Amino acid sequence: MLGDPARLRAVGRLGLGAHADVAFDRIADLVERLVDAPVALVTVLSADRQFLPGQVGLPEALASAREMPLTHSLSRHVLEAGRMLVVEDVRADPAMRDNPAVHDLGAIAFAGVPLTDSDGHVLGTLAVMDREPRTWTRSEVALLVELGEICSSELRLRIAREIADEARRHAESAHDQLSLLGELTETLSATMDIDKALGRLGEMVAGRLADWCVVALAEPSGIVRHVSAAHFDPAHASAAGRLAQLAADAPREMKALVAAMQRTSGPIRRDHADPKSLHTRMTTAEIAEIAERLGFGSYLVAPITAPVGRRTIGVLMLVNGVERGAFGEAEEGTAAEIGRRAGLAVDNSRLYGRQRHVAEVLQHSMLPELPDIPGIELHARYLPAQVGAAVGGDWYDAFVQPDGSVMLAVGDVSGHDIEAAATMGQVRNLIRGDAYGRDDEPGPLLSHLDRALHGLSMPAAATAVLTRLRRAGDGYDLTFSNAGHPPPVLLRPDGEVEVWWETPEPLLGLVPRDDRSTHRRRVLPGSTLLLYTDGLVEHPAQLIDDGIARLREVLLGNAALPTEDLCARLLTTVTRRDDDIALLVIRLT
Repeated sequence: MLGDPARLRAVGRLGLGAHADVAFDRIADLVERLVDAPVALVTVLSADRQFLPGQVGLPEALASAREMPLTHSLSRHVLEAGRMLVVEDVRADPAMRDNPAVHDLGAIAFAGVPLTDSDGHVLGTLAVMDREPRTWTRSEVALLVELGEICSSELRLRIAREIADEARRHAESAHDQLSLLGELTETLSATMDIDKALGRLGEMVAGRLADWCVVALAEPSGIVRHVSAAHFDPAHASAAGRLAQLAADAPREMKALVAAMQRTSGPIRRDHADPKSLHTRMTTAEIAEIAERLGFGSYLVAPITAPVGRRTIGVLMLVNGVERGAFGEAEEGTAAEIGRRAGLAVDNSRLYGRQRHVAEVLQHSMLPELPDIPGIELHARYLPAQVGAAVGGDWYDAFVQPDGSVMLAVGDVSGHDIEAAATMGQVRNLIRGDAYGRDDEPGPLLSHLDRALHGLSMPAAATAVLTRLRRAGDGYDLTFSNAGHPPPVLLRPDGEVEVWWETPEPLLGLVPRDDRSTHRRRVLPGSTLLLYTDGLVEHPAQLIDDGIARLREVLLGNAALPTEDLCARLLTTVTRRDDDIALLVIRLT
């Protein structure tokens, strides 16, 4: 497996040589902190070298060089096994005990997760090492698997981007059809619903590259995932739809067509075609009859190929009537390019779904369990954005101080990627660690957090509201500080709503500020406090005031509404989900 050509081509596309990568360094740092291991690595393996785009804990020479011979790599055993390896003591493992890393790096315990491309080829590892024997816990192994999947997704997306760039370079020679290819790329990338994207592809191709076309995806098993057909003449829309339905109901024939494309080195072109030939291929005379009605003078079949490994996953069939004439070499090249771009869209859709799931699991795992506090009812929601990788920096927190007061916080670290999620966890933990056991008010606590972010060189820019809640007599004393965040909203027992606007103060992490303000409020039992991130109220075409006004309308007069129902109603005010949403609702009794 070390010399697998497909795997080595994929590694070559990554562009990850002997240099640091910020995203993978952050993941290695996150693993080192969460697993509490002295060495954490993100590796990429070539035929004879191991590159280290992400690392924490290696000796200076290796940390600077960012590469080592494959002979010194414990990760190569993961590559050879093709699966995760968890070893308590490599000195007791016959396959690993003679590895130079045992002597040179003092590696005793090892755990490594394979990082794979879309076809399952191992590209590298996410690995941790300890310098003494260690039993890796189930939770540590599960965390490595989850973060390894995120690393794999990042590598796959980088390969896909490189392939997309390569595809664009090939298309430059076909100037007359470049406009079509550009529009197709935009259409395919505009949605992650692959059925909708391929349907639009057919509608755009019909009339511009051919009279009509059929787009089909099929699994190697013969399961048909998608079939659509489009004709340039709207009068033939019903017939094209019927042809697509018949093709979808013929899985064996679809499998045979995909297999035929896999055996060829490129598109298949026929200048003079007989629609009756389809009868023997598709077993039903109705398909041949519809094809004849639509016009079947010549056809061109191009493969839809996966970006990694160039595996054929479907076909694009272009058909011209006799009047339009036969296809030429330019159309053949363009059809092949469309097949590659459609394959990229299919692969991106699949990667998006998997990465979104893993990202949501990671995000939720980093959010806290809310405490049970007498007299205070806490409810929280986190909703990922409906676009992008679904990894964000939105968070909420609540914990009880030794003196009985309660700290409440909601914040938003800038960015919507793996780095934002990792930074979010660090910022939230800094707030917890700094605030716990101290009686400082929220303003000084956020000022100290600002200094910590700069002193620790954490490249974070974040908004946050930090609140301290104390029981006092027949009510509550509440103090809060706001660092560039949307204002808290209070639903009073009489059903009226207060929006706690204050003079804006800078975001955390920009310029250290020693004089952050603390604001005070007296809150009666029966009140409900709402802390939230901007995803709940922002819209590109509206002011944030409009979004807060929508919240106020929902809250007004609903002081007796159960908190669960109140949360649900608040979320219905969101008109679009371009950003994450974190919501913390506090009911005081």
